[in-house]
This record gives sequence, structure tokens and C-alpha cells, in this order.
Amino acid sequence: MTLSKLTLAMATALSAGASYNSYAMDLYVDTKTKQIFAEPGLGRELMGSFEQVTPKNGYSKHDGTHHGSDNELTSENAEIQTIKQDLELKENEIKALKESVVSTREERAKNDEKWFNKINVRGYTQLRYNQPISGDRVPGEDPELRSVGDGGIKNNGSFTFRRVRLVFSGDINDYVSLYLQPDFASSVASDIDNQNFAQLRDAYADLAFDKKHEYRIRAGQSKVPFGWENLQSSQNRLSLDRNDALNSAVPSERDLGLMAYWTPEHVQKLWKDLSKKGLKTSGDYGILGLGVYNGQGLNRNETNDDLYVVAHSTYPIELGFLGYPFTGQVLEVGADYINGQFDVPTGDMTVFDTKAKLKGDDIADTKPSGGVREERYAVHAILFPQPFGLQAEWNWGKGAALNPEGNDGKGSIERRGLSGGYVQAMYKIDHVFRDDGVLIPYVKWQTYRGAWKGANNSPYTKVDEVEAGVEYQIMKALEVTLAYSTMDRTNVRNLGQASGDMVRAQVQWNY
Repeated sequence: MTLSKLTLAMATALSAGASYNSYAMDLYVDTKTKQIFAEPGLGRELMGSFEQVTPKNGYSKHDGTHHGSDNELTSENAEIQTIKQDLELKENEIKALKESVVSTREERAKNDEKWFNKINVRGYTQLRYNQPISGDRVPGEDPELRSVGDGGIKNNGSFTFRRVRLVFSGDINDYVSLYLQPDFASSVASDIDNQNFAQLRDAYADLAFDKKHEYRIRAGQSKVPFGWENLQSSQNRLSLDRNDALNSAVPSERDLGLMAYWTPEHVQKLWKDLSKKGLKTSGDYGILGLGVYNGQGLNRNETNDDLYVVAHSTYPIELGFLGYPFTGQVLEVGADYINGQFDVPTGDMTVFDTKAKLKGDDIADTKPSGGVREERYAVHAILFPQPFGLQAEWNWGKGAALNPEGNDGKGSIERRGLSGGYVQAMYKIDHVFRDDGVLIPYVKWQTYRGAWKGANNSPYTKVDEVEAGVEYQIMKALEVTLAYSTMDRTNVRNLGQASGDMVRAQVQWNY
């Protein structure tokens, strides 16, 4: 080691000295050649008298004589040997430390390769408050305003947990990733409407064919790629609830099956760049996607041998080529399609307007074997708010729906048309009170005419709603949303058409 050699050299230099006799000497310098002489001469000037310095050990490097005792030399040699031994010990210690560091790094690298050391945990919680300020709200006396998107919209609703989510995700290796998400704010249907039960939302693995993950298959329970807002996480969505028109195609947005996605690397980068800007994308579900799934709904058993098929397409277009004011703007457009046989779950129901009591068994007798064919088409266009943005979707098709007057007034399941969608405008304001504070006011209009297959008997619904609100992202960990909504909705429990105005608020914390 460099330190050891230097120390040994110093020790050797120190041990090389011996005592010598000091004496005085006159020295002369030649005024022309500047040479130094011990005797006077022509052209030489006296410099002065100089006395030779004697080291402690009595050794003079000039005459090589020794004046120290043998005991002193023996003591000095012992000291040198001690120094050498200390240096050897230090060298061994440093060597051992190096080996320990290398071993620790190798062990850590091995541990990093283990999949359970790559799992990330994150989540979010939404605490919501809904307060009706006018309209239908007393069950029995009127239809009672209810929403399929939020069970907290009802008489005496007040505070509810809308979502309590934990997400476990990570890469097992370069080709296999996992994703697991339970929700702890699910309800269980009963007479007292129990809340806050755990429910599985997502459980899937992404199987990639390349390290860039441009081509991959998603296996398990995951979101069905139909619609744009359906795919957007509730953690990121601006409005409080998803629109009914497209969400009715896949209530709870998820099902069990296989999905294949293709996302070119440059599109992956663009979506990531938009997210870094604080813009709310729908996530990476490919610019093209194809899939097959059960089609009977989230956490429901398959009840027929038919599989739903889904085709998904979307593409973000940078509008900078149009010049100002489109510099930096991104427009995403796409279209989707689903087709499959839906086996409608049936149950007893009392129709609010006619007070007719429909029996689930009578309704079930009208179902075709294997279910009713559902077929839908959808289109979407999203201009990301930089600072102004627009978001619009529409879908149409046919599917299973309840006709309460069919089957001689006993109720029947029939194939009926459906259509609907929404338009949303928003404006993004950055640096509100804080560098990371973001304020986004928005207005959303939606309409839908068609079945809601997430409820028993797949009731035919009519929905018209306008919501105006503002989301304040105080920081990445905390968001607050205030909204005013005017609604006209079919109560899926009794087919009563109810309307009213709501003041709504939500606090969301991310972790």
C-alpha cells in the first residue's frame, strides 16, 4: 500500500542517522563562479563560520561515524520492528475491510434479484361528504335520488369512505410484473347496507415479450380496456364519479381474463412526460389492445360458456406542428368495441310508479339460454389541459335490459338499444399558494339511455347530470375536491325517476 511504503521510508530515514562531533568551519565563496571553498584565496570572500549539527543518535551522514551506545541502537531497531508490525496489521485490517465491502455488495445484489425485494407499496384514501339540498330524498314518499357511481348519495348519507386502496406492484424480473389491489371501502348488500369490507379489485401479472415492455399480455383480474375514463384511476380522475354511459358496459371496470397490449417506446415516453407535468392520463393500456374475459362482472362466477371480446385503440398526438397556440398540446383519440353474452342476475323488485311487484323467478324465465348478446362501440377524444382542456366520450349499441311491463306485466329481459356519453371542460392553474399547488376547475355534462347491468334485472335507466367543481391539489400527498351537481336519475332499485341538487366534497390523501 502507498501509505505503508511511505511510512517505512520515513522510519528507515529516521533510523539511518548516527551521532557525530560538531565543529566550526570558515567557508569562502568565489565572487565569479559562486563556488564554495574551505580555504581563503584570490577572489574569495568569507561567508562566515558554520557549525555542523549533530543528530540525537550520534550518526553523521558526512563521516559515517557512530557515537550512540549499543543499547540505544537496539532500542531504535525494536521501535522500527514494532512500527513495521503495526503497519502489517493495518494492511491486513484494510484488506479485510475491502473483502467485507465486496462481500456485502455481492450479497445485496443477490437480494435485489429476489422478487419480494422489488415490491412497491402505495395507495390512497377518499373521504367523501354528500349533502342533498333539494329534490327527491325520502324513501317511500318519493323515488329517492340514488347514484350507481356513489352509494353515499342517498337520504342521510353524510360522510362515507369512497375508496381505501392499497396497491402492491413490482417487477419480478425483466419480463414478469405483478399488480395486486384490494379495496377496504366496499359495501355488502343487506337490510342495513353494511360498509367498509375488503374486496379484491386487481390481481394480475404482466408478461412482457421484450425488456421495453412494448408487447405484453396481462393475465388475471384487471380493467377491461373499454372507454378512456373507465381506465383512468380514481386516484387521478378529476370528476368525483365516472360517467354512467361507458361505465355501464363494465361496472367496476374490471373482469377476469387475458388482455394483450402494444405500446411503442415513444408513446410510453410521451405518457410518462404528461404524468410528470401533473396531467391526468388514463394509464398505459396500449395504443392497441385485444382481450377476452368472462363478462359477468367483478368477483362474480362465470355463468355461461361464452367469453366477451374487447378491442381497444388510442393514440396521443403532439400538436406542436400546428404552431401557436398548440405548442406543447397533446390530443389523444381512439375507439373501442366489446361483444359478448351477458347472463342477467335476477331478483324481486317493486316498481315505484305502478307498485307492481316483480318476482325474480318470473323474470329469469324470460332469459335466453346463455344470456343476451351485448354489443357496443365507443369513441373518445382528450385534449390535455395545458392550461385549457377538453374530454369527451360516447358509446352506443344494444344489450340486455329489463322491461317491467313484459311477460304479461311480470317483467322480462329483452335486448334493447343504448347510447350516451359526456363532455368535460377543465382549466389547470399551477403554483397556487405553493410551488406544487394545482387548481383545476371543471364542468362535466353527461347523459345516458340504456341498461345498468351491475344491478339485479339489468334495469333500463335514464340519466342526465351536470357537475361543476374544482379540485385543489394542495401537494402530492393531499387533494380536496368541491362540487355542485344537479341530477336526474333512475333509481335502479325500484325504477323510480328521481332528481335533485347535491353539494359534494372529497378529501383524498395519497401514500
